[in-house]
Amino acid sequence: MRYLFVVAHPDDEVLGAGATIYKLVEEGHQVAIAIMSGHAAARANISATLSEDEKKAMDIMGVQQVYHADFPNIKMNTVPHLELVQFIEKCIEDWQAEAIITHHPSDTNIDHQETGRAVNAACRLFQRTEGVPKLCLVAYMEVPSSTEWSLNSAENSFKPNTFVEVGKSGVEIKLRALEAYQGVMRPYPHPRSEEAIEGLAAYRGAQYGAEYAETFEVVYRRGL
Repeated sequence: MRYLFVVAHPDDEVLGAGATIYKLVEEGHQVAIAIMSGHAAARANISATLSEDEKKAMDIMGVQQVYHADFPNIKMNTVPHLELVQFIEKCIEDWQAEAIITHHPSDTNIDHQETGRAVNAACRLFQRTEGVPKLCLVAYMEVPSSTEWSLNSAENSFKPNTFVEVGKSGVEIKLRALEAYQGVMRPYPHPRSEEAIEGLAAYRGAQYGAEYAETFEVVYRRGL
C-alpha cells in the first residue's frame, strides 16, 4: 500500500509515527512524507542543519519520498485554507496515495490543527479527480507535547482506536530518527525525552497486550 503522512513540521512524522513508518517500510509498503512548513522558525534551539537533519531521519526510517511546502510556521491559520488543501492534493495525486495519516485537528499547535483540517478536505480528491486511487485509510496520529494538550473541551480530543505493535527495535529506530533532528529532544520529564517516548510506547502497548505500540485514531477505513 502507498502511505502518505502529512505533517506540519519536520520531526512531527517521527514523533507521531516513526516506529510505524519504519515497520511499514520493512513490510514492503511505500511511504512518503509531506511537510507543510519546513523552516520551523519559531522553534527554540532550531538546528542550523535542519534540512540535513531531516534527510538523516528519513533515511533511518526508510522513507522513499518527501514533499515540501513553505507555509509560515505557527501562522498556518493566516494562509487561505484552499492553498493548504491544494498542496496536499498535489501530493496525493503525485504519490498515488491509498492511505493518509496526519495530525488530530484538536492538537494544541495551530499548524497541526490547520494541517489536519486541510487533509480532511483533500481526502475527497478521489471522488472528483480521475486517476487518483480510492482511499483505504485516513487516520490521526499522536504527537507528544501537542496531542495530549488538547484542552478545549468543546472539541473532540484524540481517542486512539488502532494500536500498531512496533517492538523494542521500532522504538529504538524512532529514537535514532529523533536524535537526527538536532535540538528536538529534551531532558526527562519533557514529553520529547527518550524516557517519555519509550514510556508512551510501553504504555500504549500495555493497553492492548503488547510490549510497545504507537496509536492512531482511524476515522475512515474502506472494507473490513
